[in-house]
Amino acid sequence: MAKRIEVKDLDIYYDKFLAVQGVSMTIQPRSVTALIGPSGCGKSTFLRTLNRMHELVPNARVEGSVVMDDDDLYGPGVDPVNVRRQIGMVFQRPNPFPTMSIYDNVAAGLKLNNTRLKKSEMDDVVERSLKSANLWEEVKERLPRPGSSLSGGQQQRLCIARAIAVQPDVLLMDEPCSALDPISTQAIEDLMLELKENYTIVIVTHNMQQAARVSDTTGFFNLQGVGKPGELVEIDDTTKIFSTPNQKATEDYISGRFG
Repeated sequence: MAKRIEVKDLDIYYDKFLAVQGVSMTIQPRSVTALIGPSGCGKSTFLRTLNRMHELVPNARVEGSVVMDDDDLYGPGVDPVNVRRQIGMVFQRPNPFPTMSIYDNVAAGLKLNNTRLKKSEMDDVVERSLKSANLWEEVKERLPRPGSSLSGGQQQRLCIARAIAVQPDVLLMDEPCSALDPISTQAIEDLMLELKENYTIVIVTHNMQQAARVSDTTGFFNLQGVGKPGELVEIDDTTKIFSTPNQKATEDYISGRFG
């Protein structure tokens, strides 16, 4: 069940250092939102606040609000582990559990959540998740083999299968193709376009062509200088951001004049 996220006046701190300042945006359900901008401007930091992974860093905290449908994700008594179950994360480098089989990698999230399923039900979830990640046909004959035996692109799709096995509402992807070859990158991009029918997807990417290809909405982050906080310069329909952005800084970045 894809959900809408409303971010209002979000400030992100590492101890006393203000890393990202004053972000407000609406992330629409059943769509891909891409976050672009130069290195170090807070895109990945912001992404990690959406499922409360940011606070796994000691003394990290946020001010402001992140609301998914009507649920305040930072409200009193909200369990961050439950937030992370609802909002899955796929990282820059494929990170299957190396000692686990392909099958167990997909089942891992369910087991971590203490989901008790019969073997036949678990088989169904693993098959459905691998099919959703466009990986089933490639691995169905070798499910007991280690996840690390797959190619880089297959490993990344395995990580996507693992993320969607627990049936989250939102998928976050932090540069999911940066370690992949062009053919694997295209497979992941095609997959995103399929997955957005059922999920809300937010992707951080340094590849502007990728943002233009896969996203419906693009947000441009930037920072004023070294030691200054990152900020959201503008967010709009992807076609508008790449053709007639409102801010000169966005135009300069997209046209390659800096970054």
